[in-house]
Amino acid sequence: MNLLDENNSILIVIDVQEKLVAAVNDNTVADKVSKLVKAANILNIPVIISEQYPKGLGNTVDVVKKSLPQKTYVQEKTFFSLLKEAGFLGKLKEYNKKQIVICGIETHICVYQTATELINAGFEVVVAKDGCASRNKFEFEQGIEAMKAVGAKISCLEIILFEWLRSAKHPKFKEVQTIIK
Repeated sequence: MNLLDENNSILIVIDVQEKLVAAVNDNTVADKVSKLVKAANILNIPVIISEQYPKGLGNTVDVVKKSLPQKTYVQEKTFFSLLKEAGFLGKLKEYNKKQIVICGIETHICVYQTATELINAGFEVVVAKDGCASRNKFEFEQGIEAMKAVGAKISCLEIILFEWLRSAKHPKFKEVQTIIK
């Protein structure tokens, strides 16, 4: 797997919704996801958001929502894998990008199933581990291990940002750097 390329990447945020964030009892996940979204926005990397049954689980949390680019594609879903939603894979292929950075809730269910199907569809998948959560630590770790076993690269916010930037001479370096300072 190659280093991330800002021109060949998409960020997919899985179900960082009100009731799910409350259930995993970890506000740092929403903060990390928000930082990933802000960086993607600065670097013009497309962002896709999924919301699992928003009538019951609420919408994407405000800290993430307020960071979203205007052209963010939001996909409601009832399947655990985002790729099972009618027309989604076709929509994803329209971006003509091969690298997917993925994060969200719950790691061992929706993030894992989506990552697995993305890999099976020919995408390179990078998991932002610090942007993922599950209600149970054991299940979280199992989800991470399962994604690694199917070929996902396990990473974190700062590794992802600096792979996208590649150099302190990047024209957006200082702007992205302020996100993590």
